[in-house]
Amino acid sequence: MAVQRSHRLNLLCLLVLLVVALAGVRFLLRDSFTLELHKHVSKDSGFWGDTGDAGRATGPQSQALELSAAKITAPRQERGQQVPRDVSATEMRLVHLDLKGAAPRVSYLAQVFPLLSQLGANGVLIEYEDMFPFRGELEILKSPYAYSEEDVERIQQLAELHKLEVVPLVQTFGHVEFILKHEKFQHLREVERFPNSFNPHVPGTLALLKSILSQVIEKHQRSTWIHIGADEVFHLGEGMDSKNWMSRNKGDTGTMYLKHVKEVLGFIATRYRGLRALMWDDMLRRISAGALRESGIAKHVSPVVWFYAPDFEAEQIGPFLAKYAAGGFEAVWFAGAFKGTTGPAQSWPPLRHHLQNQLRWLEVMQALPRLAPLRCQGIVLTGWQRYDHYSVLCELLPVGIPSLAVCLQTLVHGGFTEEAKRKVLDTLGFQSMQLEQSTCEGRGAFPGVEIYRKVEQVRGHLRESILEALEEDSAVKGWFSPYHRKRQFGNPRNMERFGSKVLKLHEDWESFVRDLRAHLERVYFPDAVEEWMEENVNPYLDQLRDLVRDYRAIIRLNARPKVTLGL
Repeated sequence: MAVQRSHRLNLLCLLVLLVVALAGVRFLLRDSFTLELHKHVSKDSGFWGDTGDAGRATGPQSQALELSAAKITAPRQERGQQVPRDVSATEMRLVHLDLKGAAPRVSYLAQVFPLLSQLGANGVLIEYEDMFPFRGELEILKSPYAYSEEDVERIQQLAELHKLEVVPLVQTFGHVEFILKHEKFQHLREVERFPNSFNPHVPGTLALLKSILSQVIEKHQRSTWIHIGADEVFHLGEGMDSKNWMSRNKGDTGTMYLKHVKEVLGFIATRYRGLRALMWDDMLRRISAGALRESGIAKHVSPVVWFYAPDFEAEQIGPFLAKYAAGGFEAVWFAGAFKGTTGPAQSWPPLRHHLQNQLRWLEVMQALPRLAPLRCQGIVLTGWQRYDHYSVLCELLPVGIPSLAVCLQTLVHGGFTEEAKRKVLDTLGFQSMQLEQSTCEGRGAFPGVEIYRKVEQVRGHLRESILEALEEDSAVKGWFSPYHRKRQFGNPRNMERFGSKVLKLHEDWESFVRDLRAHLERVYFPDAVEEWMEENVNPYLDQLRDLVRDYRAIIRLNARPKVTLGL
């Protein structure tokens, strides 16, 4: 009997050793797979090396799917189109307000917040950047149109009224161009030439961050969460201080990154007990589970795993999640996008693309129990307004509201169900929606719908109508070419053949633009209005304006000889 028992114990020991060995192999394979997958999920392909054209957002487009539904054209209910799980009761759904470009007036937010709540959001992630009313030595960081302290309080009151949790976002490592562009803080740059990232070794860096965080947190005492950003810390490890630190400490960029993040989180945990922290996860993706666990940051922060492509698989995200669980994290957030991820100068959000992105995240949430022992705390719908502080504006918020409505309702219902579609149409006041074409039919009845419709006309007709008049009209090409205009040479008889048409086109567009500007000014501050007009309207309308100016000047000359230009 004793021999049999000993034999069974030996077999049990062998079985345990076999399980441990298999787990080790799986861990090694997982880490190698994680590094490969990062090539397809980075916002900026330049960060991890030559990773292809990822941009802020996307992988390759999946093949088009078709769904026939009453009054709406959408992908059919295929893989992940509807998830048989109630995701509406357990997770936070935050709408990201990126204020580093085209920050809306508070009066517009007062109209938008009820809509967000009605569509299923229960929080807003507010990335203030230079729109926060910094005081004292930090006042230099403020935009000329920054919100006042009263504005920030009013925003929180409005959010509370509509049951929206406010989560402020303060960048604490990368994407700090709005700080490091100022001469006063240039000495805190990781690389002297670039304003993107902090040097974590200069004592002034942490002192400055403590001051920034304190001012923001103290103005958000209702908030239970703070987001510390910490994504895309470009050029980390390239500065001389970092190279010296790694040499002295036999460390790497991952260790250095975690050290700085731990210091930031330690300040928050000590100074503001009970305030929970979030951070973007991309910098954690190439740090080992052992290093994550050793750092201890999991006690103080939850990673927000972001991915904006429309066609990824839950299994692709799995290795990240398993590593975060092994690194000590107990909870995780996810982040998709409703706008601002399909091109730095994109003016119109592709509805199908963003819908598919949410459907993929629903699949991840459904698969989470088998992917990793993590709890999903929430999902963020990012709405980037710029790719960074120096880039042009992406889609304006009113233009992105139909996409936001589709994405929110998809998350609420676990798929883009008939009920979700009807809710979107009824709430926005549309009769139908074509997801493949990213268009909506009907007058619309949501805050900023006038801007939505006018931007649609600019996008669809302004450039084409003007180029047609300048480059395709045979009368203009034949009798009013750049050569004629430069030499002030024209016959009124010929010019009158196209004059009335050109003048009418100019008059119509100028009237349209005055109306567009008036609507923009109700929602945005003057700097945003000017920038959007300069980028989207003036490059085309100025050509027509110049043509009309020359036409009026030359026709008054009554067919004089051409002006001789000096050679």
